[in-house]
Amino acid sequence: MAAIAQTHNAAASLGFAGRLMAAIQRMQENRARRAIYRQTVRELNALTNRDLADLGINRTMIARLAREAAWGK
Repeated sequence: MAAIAQTHNAAASLGFAGRLMAAIQRMQENRARRAIYRQTVRELNALTNRDLADLGINRTMIARLAREAAWGK
C-alpha cells in the first residue's frame, strides 16, 4: 500500500506524465494479478477430487481461493 501512496504522490507532482505512468503501473499490476488468478484456477482444476479432498477443498471453493491468492481477502 505504501507503494501505491507513493505512486499517487508522484503522479500528483508530475501532472499528466505521472498520471499516465501510474495508470500503466496499475494495468501491469492488474495483469499480474489476473495471471495469478488464472494459474491458481488451472492448477486446482487439474487436481483430482480426492487430491482436493485431502487438502480440504471442494471444487466450488476454487474460484474463491484463486481470488484470495491474487487479490487477498
